Amino acid sequence: MLLSHLKITNFRCFGEGTNSLDISLKRGLTAIVGENDAGKTAVVDALRYALGTTDQERCRIEDSDFYGEDTSLQITVQCQFSVAPDERGTFVEYLTYSKDNSEDPALYVNWTAKNAGELHGRPYRHAELNSGRDGDGPSLAPEVRELLQVTYLKPLRDAEQALAAGRGSRLSQVLASTKAVTQSGANYDPEKPVDPTTLSVRGIGDYANALLERQEGVKQAREGIDEHLANFSLKGEVGGSDIRVGGMSGSEEARLRQLLEKFDLSVTRKGRSGLGTSNTLFMACELLLLAQEGEISRVLLIEEPEAHLHPQKQLRVMKALQILAEEKGIQIIVTTHSPNLASAIDLNNIVVLRNSHAFPLAKNFTMLSESDYSFLQRFLDVTKANLFFARGVIIVEGDAENILIPTLAAILGLDFTTHGISIVNVGGVGLSRYARIFQRTNSAQTNGRVFDIPVACLTDMDVMPDCAPVLLEKWKADQAWPEKKGRRWRAKRDFGSNKQQVDAALLAERQSKEAKVSGQSVKAYISGEWTLEYDLALGPKASNGEFTGALAEDVFIAACLAENDDDIHTENSGKTVGSVEESAVKGFVALKQESTPADGCTPQEVLASKIYTKFAKGNASKPIAAQYLAQRLISRFEKKEITAESLRQSLPKYILEAIDYVTGTVSLAPVQGTVGDGR
Repeated sequence: MLLSHLKITNFRCFGEGTNSLDISLKRGLTAIVGENDAGKTAVVDALRYALGTTDQERCRIEDSDFYGEDTSLQITVQCQFSVAPDERGTFVEYLTYSKDNSEDPALYVNWTAKNAGELHGRPYRHAELNSGRDGDGPSLAPEVRELLQVTYLKPLRDAEQALAAGRGSRLSQVLASTKAVTQSGANYDPEKPVDPTTLSVRGIGDYANALLERQEGVKQAREGIDEHLANFSLKGEVGGSDIRVGGMSGSEEARLRQLLEKFDLSVTRKGRSGLGTSNTLFMACELLLLAQEGEISRVLLIEEPEAHLHPQKQLRVMKALQILAEEKGIQIIVTTHSPNLASAIDLNNIVVLRNSHAFPLAKNFTMLSESDYSFLQRFLDVTKANLFFARGVIIVEGDAENILIPTLAAILGLDFTTHGISIVNVGGVGLSRYARIFQRTNSAQTNGRVFDIPVACLTDMDVMPDCAPVLLEKWKADQAWPEKKGRRWRAKRDFGSNKQQVDAALLAERQSKEAKVSGQSVKAYISGEWTLEYDLALGPKASNGEFTGALAEDVFIAACLAENDDDIHTENSGKTVGSVEESAVKGFVALKQESTPADGCTPQEVLASKIYTKFAKGNASKPIAAQYLAQRLISRFEKKEITAESLRQSLPKYILEAIDYVTGTVSLAPVQGTVGDGR
């Protein structure tokens, strides 16, 4: 059987109509991810309430289980099962068939709960379990309910207690339901010769009990008791006693249970096992039962399988669960907060819960193509998988942006940690692939909703000002302009012979870049001119149309520090951060004086281009320069040399818009078309 569909109404964070939860589930493993209070535990508990659990734990309905705690509502949980042909006979009277028999019959399990007044002064909640697509079929018999029970592992489970000997222990329940324990071996027959190695578990218990009864010391003790008992008895009373192991005079089932409750389970190592090892042992124990052939319902619910496990063990456990689910036909549903686990799970098997709505990432539900799934399966690692748990996401293409943008946001008073923002560095490739994770093709699963997680994709325009090719020594002014074919760079003059033509062509280029990424709650933010470093040095345009270059000196100093980073950190080199900064300040003054109009570029464009040559031609590492620039801006902010408002006036517009968007500073309305010019 396959639990193929789940619908939850009026239960905790899930309401009715468009606010209900409607989710399809897959074979194998399904991982439900999302931030706290998104509804992950509510999904698991709804299944527990509706189907029951193999540990027979009672689920009591509380006021807080009702949507909005409105106890006048009726809670409904509908589970739809796909039933294999050889299983249909078991559920024949409960199956629902389509009118034209065009679909395979399905089993619908409808659990409803509502208040039914008070009983003995306490609230009484009435629950029913009925079949049928509309809940109007026969009520499920107890033996059928037992077949549908799920196995449940709590998020903060006490694995040691569950695996310890004791009355009603979980280990004894698992072993009592395991065919290898209940069906292997022979019963003990006192009239036949005994080979203990051929006996069943119960047979060994009966045999041990018989041996104990005949043991000489026990026999003598019993005779002594009988002697005293005779002295207490009246004439004609039947005397005599039996000494035997407790519980061994009951039914066969009771005798087996008594024996199994004396078992405990631990790993074969010296010393006490840690919580992580105990938890993996507990999961292994539960899987022993679920992996049995012939089991009808094989649904395992695990909340936070990462509990007490270090990262490498988490990956190992998740890989093993996925393989086992496929090979043994076990349906496993996990909830997790771990990016480590999320990165190890097939993207098709992830469901993101967001504001009480489920967003499956399986094929046909996202804008991802077949090649996107293959690409992301290779490159969606733990550093990127945190996007599944974020309230907003910024996707960048380099280490410099990854380092610098969170610092800029913090100075602006929009700290990413406070706002729950994840920044994902895709390393220059696949930006649009990651963006399509958040774009839906089928909104029926979410009642017409799209992901409302704001996603900003930052990318470079990659068009040089016309003065840059000479400064970067890619072209000499006395030579003919090189053909586009065979070169990997572009300048503005490639787009037209006059400013009007260039502006129109660049606008079309920008719109084309945006169209490849933007859609729904995903927006593309493209650098206004060339690259991050160039645009930071150039600054935004002032009211007079000139670029401000307010951060040009800071970018230049950071580039100089990056060039000298090895010497700064080498003892006795004679260079320190302070000495390099002092020299860089003088160098910037000279560089600014040398930056005169050239090739149609303004002095500020020439200055920014010369600063960028330190990255393109020199030894300045962009990530290291970003670190120095971040530190410098923080220091200047703490010294009150800059403020949040002055920094806002100094930054390129596309960076500000991206930070504002993901932190909710501007409207989160889905994008219909293109964004602004990014300047």
